[in-house]
Amino acid sequence: MAARLKSRLPIAVLCALAVTAGALTYELHADPTAAAKSPDPTARRTRLPSALVDGSGGSAGYRYDRLTGPGRTVVRDNKGAVLATLTDGARTAVLTGPGRTFSEPRTTKSTVVTDNWVRLLPRAWKSGQERAKWFADWLRTYRGSRAPDVFDISLQYVHGAKPRKDAKGVRYAGAAAFGPPKPDGAPSRGLRREKSDFYQYLSTPWTFPDSGTAAPQRGRYGTVDSAGYVRLVYGYRSGYPLFGSDHKGAGLPRTANGMATVGPGVPVIADRRTRPAELDALQPGDLVFFNTARHTGRRLDHAGVYLGLDTEGHPRFISSREESNGPTLGDTGGDSRLDGPGYYGKGLRSAKRL
Repeated sequence: MAARLKSRLPIAVLCALAVTAGALTYELHADPTAAAKSPDPTARRTRLPSALVDGSGGSAGYRYDRLTGPGRTVVRDNKGAVLATLTDGARTAVLTGPGRTFSEPRTTKSTVVTDNWVRLLPRAWKSGQERAKWFADWLRTYRGSRAPDVFDISLQYVHGAKPRKDAKGVRYAGAAAFGPPKPDGAPSRGLRREKSDFYQYLSTPWTFPDSGTAAPQRGRYGTVDSAGYVRLVYGYRSGYPLFGSDHKGAGLPRTANGMATVGPGVPVIADRRTRPAELDALQPGDLVFFNTARHTGRRLDHAGVYLGLDTEGHPRFISSREESNGPTLGDTGGDSRLDGPGYYGKGLRSAKRL
């Protein structure tokens, strides 16, 4: 049965700034209004008392709602507009900010128009932390901020993205490939090699707490597979802890299957070994996992980041793929949709919130 997701498209607003990175277009809008102001009408709510001004620096002047499925806190301003959504047990926070449009006209006619900004909290959220000083400081820093978030970072690796280097000369961003070509590649088994992690892209050795130091391999510079791309965006760039293997614990495991089965985070769609019937629990920034290859059996073999609904009302994600030779939100080698009869829609199995 095809998955269903209730459509709540964001309101289009006037474009204030347009930045083109090769074939990808990223527009930043001035008006922060959009659908995130309306909470999920199907969720059960509990109103929490408004924060008070106190000497410890609590989050003053805000209102808090509690939602279920999964448990989360919605932060509102004094007019009722949604400012942030915080999920119990997760570090991923979704804030309302300036509207943006993401498109990849080279590979799809669909675009994603959103005012969601996905960022990592310094610690996992739990109800009752609304008045904590650390949260007040964090919210004050990032409310309305245009500093790069998970979405902005993820788009720094698509086709045509310009290279960026740090003070040491390490290229930390720029168009990425999926992996080096196989000399004997065949379409049935893939034309490119997998197993390119984020440190292969960087061409920099990396020491992991569970598996020691890993050295980059010759010929893999600038390449990253689907799990490596998630680790590049959420781990290396955004600061989420990383493991070098599929080890259970606080670090993000190496493979898509490890992330889905033993990795940290809050499950939002359980793996029932078939495509999910409902997608309503998804939130922008969630990790989505797929079973797409016959030779891997029931093992989940692909990972991506959920972006939200596109302009046709379909849930769209971004991931690094062999068919497109790198990160894409387009439709090369399969639509980047989580619904419908496409390659990835049929292969979707589970989702998790870091």
